[in-house]
Amino acid sequence: MGGRVRHGADHFIVCPIEQIAASAGAVVKRIGILHKGRVCRALGQVLHGDSFAKWRWSLQGSVAYVADMFAIDRKNLTGIAAFLVIVAVFTGAIWWSGFVAALSQLDRRAQADLTLAADSLTSELRRFRELAVLTADRAQVRDVLAGVASVDAVRPILQKIGDKTGALDIILLDTRGQIVAGTPDAPVGNYAGQPYFERAMDGALGIGHPIRDGLRTFVYGAPVFSQDGPVIGVLLVYAGVEGVEGSWRGARPALFFTDDAGVVYVSNRSELVLRSRVQGDFLTYSRRIIRGMDIWRISGSRYVPARALHRTLDLPVINMRGEVLLDVAPARQIAFLQAAVGAALCLAFGALWFVATQRRRTLAEANAKLENRVADRTVQLSGANLSLRREVDDRRAAEQQLKRVQTDLVQAGKLAALGQMSAGISHELNQPLMAIQTFAQNATGFLDRNRPDVAAQNLGKISELAHRMDRIIRNLRAFARQENEPLGDVDVARVVDAALELLGPKIAQNAVQVRWAPPENVIVRAGEVRLQQVVLNLASNAIDAMEISVPKILTVDATVTGTSVTLSVRDTGPGITEPEKIFEPFYSTKAVGAAEGMGLGLSISYGLVQSFGGVIRGRNHPDGGAIFTVDLVPAGADKAP
Repeated sequence: MGGRVRHGADHFIVCPIEQIAASAGAVVKRIGILHKGRVCRALGQVLHGDSFAKWRWSLQGSVAYVADMFAIDRKNLTGIAAFLVIVAVFTGAIWWSGFVAALSQLDRRAQADLTLAADSLTSELRRFRELAVLTADRAQVRDVLAGVASVDAVRPILQKIGDKTGALDIILLDTRGQIVAGTPDAPVGNYAGQPYFERAMDGALGIGHPIRDGLRTFVYGAPVFSQDGPVIGVLLVYAGVEGVEGSWRGARPALFFTDDAGVVYVSNRSELVLRSRVQGDFLTYSRRIIRGMDIWRISGSRYVPARALHRTLDLPVINMRGEVLLDVAPARQIAFLQAAVGAALCLAFGALWFVATQRRRTLAEANAKLENRVADRTVQLSGANLSLRREVDDRRAAEQQLKRVQTDLVQAGKLAALGQMSAGISHELNQPLMAIQTFAQNATGFLDRNRPDVAAQNLGKISELAHRMDRIIRNLRAFARQENEPLGDVDVARVVDAALELLGPKIAQNAVQVRWAPPENVIVRAGEVRLQQVVLNLASNAIDAMEISVPKILTVDATVTGTSVTLSVRDTGPGITEPEKIFEPFYSTKAVGAAEGMGLGLSISYGLVQSFGGVIRGRNHPDGGAIFTVDLVPAGADKAP
């Protein structure tokens, strides 16, 4: 085609111009191959007249080569950047997982520390409580209050007991709250109207934590019973808290105990003592819930960690709540260490992968050219096949996820309802427990007095209270379990009775009148726990709707109408403003920011009733209020020919 001419240090390739057009494809192809080698060629000049073209080495070819290599580097940089992003995300996931795991360990440690501190405090105070009870049972104390013995006979005894036990003061009061006798320097005054005095006058052990002359104290009030049984006076025993705090001072973690008013009464951090949440002089903090663990971010305190795990423990025996703040810095350090190790391993693997990829790239490019046509067709067919499989898998996964979410949502609704009822249920359980304690103490006293018949009556009352608590707990367990059984025959009366019993504290708290006449032998096809949740949601919503209504009447009725059983729940509230939206998720008529109400209760109930093959409706009643009806399939109807 042409020839090669050497001219000094330059090299030229010359070619007749007539052949350039015919051989243009070959020339371009060779130039392209050389561009991807170590040299590039560019058109230097075209000589007219002799119709020759000259090709020479030039700076223009070098620039083209550099540009081509730069394009490859940009691709590599994009891949490296994507890999680093993945590593960063993976490292963050490792950090979060390690942090949560470490927090779980810290949470268990915080619970143990708080339990230990609470046991230490209650054990320290228990001896003063027992001291008050035992001293109140002394014959000398009873004789002084009965007028049989003089005050001078009991005053040295109280002084001696106070000196030996370390009690601050021991005071004997009559039924009017007047001081009859006491240790020296005991505070004077009338104690009538004090909660611990009034409780002791009722025959129970009273407890309080007054502040005397800047000194924080605990006081136990024990009733003094006469020979005939009635309370004839009260014995007070004062105990200081500085002794308990002395052994805690400056120890880790930060512990404090608050009363019902939110005031810090006992703490191993002196800066927290007597600070109140209500008055606003408590710690400045923000909260974050991580996997059910309460994390505080605290500012402006030198002796409390800036980031701490917060744990609480109720102490009803002393009417206080224990709280602990445990530093989460160790958990963060562990998480950072795990994340660093994970990142190092990922980067090492990435480096090896990058080197191997670079070595295989040249061979891959050559193979790609040879298999380009086959690969294109294969990619299309594989892509179509993969898309179909992926769509099928996605649909199956979506269906399974939907079932799981529906099941979790139902369970979450039940747990949310239990959470809303927890305060009332706690009160319902606390009353029998306190009564059992009182009856047990009285039974012990009657046995000591050789009166087994009265003691047997007290034990019978204790058994009745235990049966009552057992019934409440069994209903809670049955309601909280996750039902996976198929539909069966369910007694409507038993389901409604169980739901109303769970709502008993809420009904009593809101002074709601319940009208419910349990029908006999009304059996439907449903799931017992799920139907109970539907009734619970409808009745709870009805009670909430009647918050400011007068009168407050909740009417529940179950009737058999033809081929269905209709269960209705009616209230006397303001009614429904938008009946067409009541079963939509997250639709709620409750105020924004309210403690309860996410608008999911009726939506969950709608799905549960549909799973039974029933229908749920809601409308305004002509006589006022709202009424919800649930049409269910009677037992045996699905088996009829």
